[in-house]
Amino acid sequence: MLDNDAPRLLDVSRLVWRRWTGTRSTGIDRICLAWLDHYAAEAQAVVIHRRGKSILPRTASQALFQTLRRPDQAERDVFRFRREVLGLMLRHGIHLRDRLGGGGRLWLNPGHTGLDATGMAEWCRKRSVRPVYLVHDLIPITNPEFCRDGEYERHRRRMWTVLATGAGVVANSVHTFDTLAEFARAQGLKMPPSIAIWPGTPRLPAVCASQPDKATFVVLGTIEGRKNHRLLLSVWQDLLASASRLASQECIPELIIVGRRGWQADDVFAMLDGMDFKGSVHEVGPLDDVQLARLLGRARALLFPSLAEGYGIPLMEALAAGVPVIASDLPVFREIGQGIPELLPASDHAAWRAAILDYADPMSARREGQLRRMAAFTVHEWRNHFAELDGFLESLQPVP
Repeated sequence: MLDNDAPRLLDVSRLVWRRWTGTRSTGIDRICLAWLDHYAAEAQAVVIHRRGKSILPRTASQALFQTLRRPDQAERDVFRFRREVLGLMLRHGIHLRDRLGGGGRLWLNPGHTGLDATGMAEWCRKRSVRPVYLVHDLIPITNPEFCRDGEYERHRRRMWTVLATGAGVVANSVHTFDTLAEFARAQGLKMPPSIAIWPGTPRLPAVCASQPDKATFVVLGTIEGRKNHRLLLSVWQDLLASASRLASQECIPELIIVGRRGWQADDVFAMLDGMDFKGSVHEVGPLDDVQLARLLGRARALLFPSLAEGYGIPLMEALAAGVPVIASDLPVFREIGQGIPELLPASDHAAWRAAILDYADPMSARREGQLRRMAAFTVHEWRNHFAELDGFLESLQPVP
């Protein structure tokens, strides 16, 4: 007999897909894992896959949750993960067929994966599930120029699913909440019961970071068009061109680019591959938390020149680690930054150049001012996130 008695359902489609393809975790994946850690004990898994949508039996769900909660698999271990998942399916007689019903339970969905699939509304009705969606951003709709081809229409379908089927919606920021509400009005759809809750702030491990010989700055995140790496590379080009006025090239700070290569950034890739930055720009790819902690601990500031964001985990991560931030003047950064980071127009080359040179100075008054402001920074912990979220979920339970 299939065990189908967990109090809640938890979607793990994104986590399964990312591990299956060997893709390194991003900020959204960390949030999905945090929801998994918090709700796994009382949940059954939901997986949206190419052949449909499935609620897994409770015993099989717990086995899958345990596999997903292991640390990230290295690329060479992808096949190990696939073997374990396939073995789990065989042991528990799972064929990813749509056999179980939701029984009116809340279906917690912290990732966008699969929400553009056909028949979502009918499946929710037929299986009697009550979705609660976490919305991370609407960037493919508001800024399609920064996304892959076809992503605008896919994300419109995802957000339509959220609005048309949601028993509740959680936005990761007030900015995302307001953007979703504007989209709902434009589509003539009602907002389900909704709340804005910041994610918990990742805590980097405490490490001893040696101080570099030269001032160092870090930019963190997938190299994609909206992250605006081009602005920083143009600043470093300018610094190199004016090296004679800076006494020597030894005066030029270093830029460390952390993150994998993504999309809509061919101009950036061409600059990285074809230009000689004289050893002042380093692309290091993805790093683990210990490596990142060491790097940030040496940095004069985290640079975050994005053109669009739904939240900003690197900003919060850096401030929690006591590292100053120079970021774009975006509504969401004004919301979550608590008046601490240095916020500049994302297109103002001169302002970014001036700020970087100022922060590179060991006697920088601007940097010292931000460090003083940091004393008032409030870290949003995961316990705060789940206290708010659990209260919201309780409000969605039907009255007996």
